Amino acid sequence: MQLRQQVKEALIKDLNLQSITPEGIEDDAPLFGDGLGLDSLDAVELVVLVQKRFHVEIKDMDEGRVAFASVNTLVKFIEERR
Repeated sequence: MQLRQQVKEALIKDLNLQSITPEGIEDDAPLFGDGLGLDSLDAVELVVLVQKRFHVEIKDMDEGRVAFASVNTLVKFIEERR
C-alpha cells in the first residue's frame, strides 16, 4: 500500500474522522483549520500517530508545523526520515 494511502487511513482511524473517506482527503488541503478541520488536541494525537505507525519522531512544534501542513507534506516528512 502506498504511504499516502496509509497516512490517510491512519488519520481517519486514529483521529476518529468517521464521516471522511481516504478519497475525500485532498493531498494538498490543510490538515488544520478550513481543510480537514483538525485542532490543537488533534496535533498531539498526530505526533503520537506518526511515531507509533511510521516510526518517525517529530521533535518540536516547528517541525510539526511544517510536517502537518497537508497530507503531501506529512508523506514527504515521513519519507525523508525513514
